[in-house]
Amino acid sequence: MRLRRTSTLGFLGCLVAALACALLGFASARAEEALGSEECLACHDAEPTAEQAAEPVSLFVNAAQFHDSVHSAFDCTGCHSDVQTFPHEPAPRKVACDTCHAEPASAHHQSVHAKAWQNEAHPACLECHGNPHGILPATDRRAPVYPLSLPRTCGRCHGDEELAKRWGIADVYGLYIDSIHGFALTRGGLLVAATCSSCHGAHRILGTRDPESRIHRDRVPATCGSCHAGIEARYAEGVHGKAMHAGNGGAPVCTDCHTVHQITRVEAATWQIKTVATCGTCHEARLHTYRSTFHGQVSALGFVETARCWSCHGSHEILPASDPRSSVAPQNLVRTCGQCHPGVTEGFVSYQPHPDPHDRELNPGLYYAALFMNGLLLSVLLFFGMHSILWLVRSWFGRRGRRAAPPPEPPDDSPREQAET
Repeated sequence: MRLRRTSTLGFLGCLVAALACALLGFASARAEEALGSEECLACHDAEPTAEQAAEPVSLFVNAAQFHDSVHSAFDCTGCHSDVQTFPHEPAPRKVACDTCHAEPASAHHQSVHAKAWQNEAHPACLECHGNPHGILPATDRRAPVYPLSLPRTCGRCHGDEELAKRWGIADVYGLYIDSIHGFALTRGGLLVAATCSSCHGAHRILGTRDPESRIHRDRVPATCGSCHAGIEARYAEGVHGKAMHAGNGGAPVCTDCHTVHQITRVEAATWQIKTVATCGTCHEARLHTYRSTFHGQVSALGFVETARCWSCHGSHEILPASDPRSSVAPQNLVRTCGQCHPGVTEGFVSYQPHPDPHDRELNPGLYYAALFMNGLLLSVLLFFGMHSILWLVRSWFGRRGRRAAPPPEPPDDSPREQAET
């Protein structure tokens, strides 16, 4: 009898424990349910005060913006995983974006931006992506990283004079906006136009001296070639591209001729006029000989329609004269010169576009003609110089002799004596 009573009490105890666990589980589920997005927004969707709005990350969430964001499919606790009950004690920890976005976060930690950004209370991700509770996809026109808006987003820092002085960065935003890429994007509305991320990347932005950077000299042709594939292929076939791929660090790349941010249309008169000087930074001797020709002198006067370096040598696939494909190969000169001078002959193309009167082996006739003319000019200057000097000496002695001579005596037959007689 006593054994049966003990068993009954044990059964009732187990039943009470099971009911207690069920109630606790139900309460826990209700608590978790109570911390869903809608329940969180019931408190956090409120109008912040001016002081609260000035905080780097506001505690108040615009429900409409949140429901429109890329994170709307997740509950608030998906990011704020340490928040399980209300009230939130202790205060929630800072959200780590790399919990879900590990790859972009890892790329960012290697970038120059991670080294410069030290504000732990305000994650660097928000500087570009905006409001953490209203982040929009890059394809959304309202997103700060949408192609049409990205230059302005980057320009908040790269167009700020104070930040430029602090970090030693240039005002690249203004240069980009005035470039052909900036015009195509802002005025033409072309989403395929190059933006900041097209050249520098999105998250793993490295310095120009880093060999893995997209804007390192060795990688510039490939970076530009991601849009200008045909030009990259022609550049690789030319002497500049071959020298660059052979490891010649001094070989010109795209940015040496077209600049970095202030890239203008090649059809523009201002660009064409300064092209000769650009080529002359490497080919100084050729620049000097070109300027002594008719083409060079006309170009110096500001005329656009005249032959310049690229008119004869080409723009990207520049080949040596020994290459039969070269535009300056002897067999191709008639066609090359004929672009500007129709009906040219073999005698016409014998013209020397880079005459050097100081190079006897390359231009023997010009060398001796220049030597004769210089000798003749020197002899004429010496002859007339000595003539002028001797004339001055003779004049000086003559003037001095006239001053030393006594004054002439008056004549004896004065007018008074003549009157008396």
